[in-house]
Amino acid sequence: MRKKLPSIEALIVGAISICVLLAFFVFIPTAQETSSIAKSVSDSKDSSELSEELEEDLEDLRDRELLFPLQGFTPEGIRDSFLEARGDHLHEAIDIIAPRHTPVVAVEAGKIARLWISQYGGITIYQFDPTTTYAYYYAHLESYAHNLKEQDRVKKGQVIGYVGTSGNAPKETPHLHFTIYKLTDEKHWWEGTPINPYQVYLPSVN
Repeated sequence: MRKKLPSIEALIVGAISICVLLAFFVFIPTAQETSSIAKSVSDSKDSSELSEELEEDLEDLRDRELLFPLQGFTPEGIRDSFLEARGDHLHEAIDIIAPRHTPVVAVEAGKIARLWISQYGGITIYQFDPTTTYAYYYAHLESYAHNLKEQDRVKKGQVIGYVGTSGNAPKETPHLHFTIYKLTDEKHWWEGTPINPYQVYLPSVN
């Protein structure tokens, strides 16, 4: 007994069904691809949120009217070196050239969170602001102010150290390495997001 062959119409319908199924499996993203897409969208959102947060922090810091960290100096003429390369990392600070032993002052009232001597920063100070939101970082000092101690409460404009070349600073170029950190929720002196002081002191230049 001869088998009945399928009609041409049935063959066409079958072929179309197979093509649809193939298209479904070929073009539907895998779980990994879907995850990557979601991550990309999430990263974009995080970047946007981070930018908004930075602008809010800059406005907050400008409203505080921070003193310039060197006694007798003003921000005019300083150079923005925040994004310059320093070996295998970004500088994320500004360098303020000044004569050795120039007094370094607290830019705002607050607390001395840490007096730290490191290979690169040399003699350094981490100062917390009154709300423990930011840390002000002063590095390459020649020395601390007399009797300065950790946990000391300092006044705005109080001398806390002196310009030098400690750490990896060029010995013939005394300067203050200064930056601001937005502290994390843990409030560790060694953790935070760097904020460019140049944009705080000279916002109209940017």
